[in-house]
Amino acid sequence: MQQIYLNRIEKAFTVSVPQKGNRLRGIFVREKRKVQALENITFSVEAGELVGYIGPNGAGKSTTVKVMSGILNPDGGECRILGRTPWREREAYVGHIGVVFGQRSQLWWDVPVEDSFQFLRDVYSVPHGKYLDRVSQLSKALELEPLRNIPVRQLSLGQRMRCEIAAALLHSPDILFLDEPTIGLDAVSKLSLRRFLKEENQKTGVTILLTTHDMDDIEALCQRVMTIGHGKLLYDGSLEALKEKYAPLHRIRARLSQEWGSEKGLPALAGLSNLSIEGDTVTAMFNPRDFPAPKAAALLAEAFSLRDLTIEEQDIDQMIAAMYKEMSL
Repeated sequence: MQQIYLNRIEKAFTVSVPQKGNRLRGIFVREKRKVQALENITFSVEAGELVGYIGPNGAGKSTTVKVMSGILNPDGGECRILGRTPWREREAYVGHIGVVFGQRSQLWWDVPVEDSFQFLRDVYSVPHGKYLDRVSQLSKALELEPLRNIPVRQLSLGQRMRCEIAAALLHSPDILFLDEPTIGLDAVSKLSLRRFLKEENQKTGVTILLTTHDMDDIEALCQRVMTIGHGKLLYDGSLEALKEKYAPLHRIRARLSQEWGSEKGLPALAGLSNLSIEGDTVTAMFNPRDFPAPKAAALLAEAFSLRDLTIEEQDIDQMIAAMYKEMSL
């Protein structure tokens, strides 16, 4: 069942820019410039999907989320989510969505977390019994029990973000919009949050749209990704297909039993490219679609005396950078 539908969404902002040349005049008189934040954005999301929405800074990710959550009115196009137009039916609509902005808080800064939860329970009219059950579930899953009586300002970033996620899910929404939820988190906090989101999606069927700069988030959580750049939707499909198009090569790296002398030269190994040796480490690239990994490993083992060997995909950040470069973003 289709829950999110955007068709040719447009959004532009007018910004002030200082005049060139006369700096003093530029303080008082500024030129106006129109910036197209979203241009012809069209996509749909089915119930229960967990979709990654990626792009560079200023690409339009957060603007899209604000349109979908009803915070911004678009200049044109159609947006129907759960059968409603978010900015026109916001009061009825917000009870069915949860929103987390990584750099903004929905929790009261100077009061205990539990007080914010109670306030949100009243806002969303969650029955008392259902609220207690839901808080208990989320506290256990996100390890919130020791935090609920602590003022938000005293929490670490990772602790606060766990509480923000719980706050967005207290009323059991159908859709969860997450805008940079792991920004600034340490590795342990990121792993914990990813695990929870995956389990919540599988157990409850909540639809999740995730914007992030952390491609490890995308790899861990999302089978489908959408890429946006300069307000335009550039790609919508599987992560595997994106990899195959922009990062088809795998890297094979082997440690030699002893350093390879420069006087020996490099052997010619058909099927491997970019072969190089530094000290006791040899690296090369290969395309697993044309040249299976076991064959690449066997080829290196025949040519060198190996101590160990690893095979890895190209860094996903480099893949995305290559995509933007090709599209001149």
